[in-house]
Amino acid sequence: MNRVSKFVLTNALMFGVLGVSRAAAQDPILTPIIVSEAAPIVVKTLTPKPKPTGLGKFEGYVMHVNRAQITVRAKGDDMAVQTFALSGPAAEKMQQIIDKGGYQYGDRVKLQFDPQTRTVVKFKGKPSRPL
Repeated sequence: MNRVSKFVLTNALMFGVLGVSRAAAQDPILTPIIVSEAAPIVVKTLTPKPKPTGLGKFEGYVMHVNRAQITVRAKGDDMAVQTFALSGPAAEKMQQIIDKGGYQYGDRVKLQFDPQTRTVVKFKGKPSRPL
């Protein structure tokens, strides 16, 4: 026998061409399980977390304040400056604070505002002593 025929015969025996293939001998015969496709299987339904008040929050430092509006620099980002209008009750409370001396530049405040109208509903913060 020449080299090519020995090589072909050896590979044929080795890979099972002349007999049962090794892969077919090792794999068990499985029948597919048919599941009904009409009804989906629900594992867990997702429910979004509701916002308790629907108000946005903003924390920062006062830059300017008057009876009608407040300008605040963001706590974490010095370049983020936002101006908010004050709602009726918040404006009355702000007027009482202004009468006592008001907020000074750099006082820390926490605002709760309506995101659609950008008006402050509630605010917290301790005003510093007037100069």
